[in-house]
Amino acid sequence: MKNKSLTALSFGLIMLICTIAISCIEKRETPLPIFGEREIVAGDTIYHKIGPFRFVNQDSQIVTNETFKGKIYVADFFFTTCRTICPVMKTQMHRVYDTIENDPDVLILSHTIDPEYDTVGLLRDFADRLGVKSSKWHFVTGNKDSIYNVAQKSYFSIAVEDKSEPDGFIHSGAFLLVDKEQRIRGKYDGTQEEDVNRLIADIQKLKNEN
Repeated sequence: MKNKSLTALSFGLIMLICTIAISCIEKRETPLPIFGEREIVAGDTIYHKIGPFRFVNQDSQIVTNETFKGKIYVADFFFTTCRTICPVMKTQMHRVYDTIENDPDVLILSHTIDPEYDTVGLLRDFADRLGVKSSKWHFVTGNKDSIYNVAQKSYFSIAVEDKSEPDGFIHSGAFLLVDKEQRIRGKYDGTQEEDVNRLIADIQKLKNEN
């Protein structure tokens, strides 16, 4: 009888250990991918990172890579007079904002691709109408070539002037998720609610990585 009790106890302990192990495996999430080319230098993998930038936000404050040091952020490109995808994008980005408004680790960065029209004052009015905090959601303007360069070379995003288009520009509707090391970890269609839901979930996943 004693041996049977010990056997049952041992079996119970084994089952408990297996259950805990399976639970730990299920909780271990697959890391988000790292976008862009990479190279091996002295045995270390060097990943693509967002290049240096310097813009001005809606509060006339200088915004650079240092602004986002140690932060996760979501970036996009838009212009205030856009009548096609931008209104949908801003509605969807506001959903993202609502989930991270009180999270000190996450910010949003929106670049205008029409800096000649979208002045600092206009961006301020735009942000005020959205009812968002400038400390959480930066709307930036600057030199047009610099904006287009960072869009295409850093974020792999489309941003070009095209007078044949109804609003005069072509730009991507992508939202880009950038980690604390300024590497792109996700790209999402900012016009699709389901894709933005995935972005919101991936922000938390990325926080768990760190």
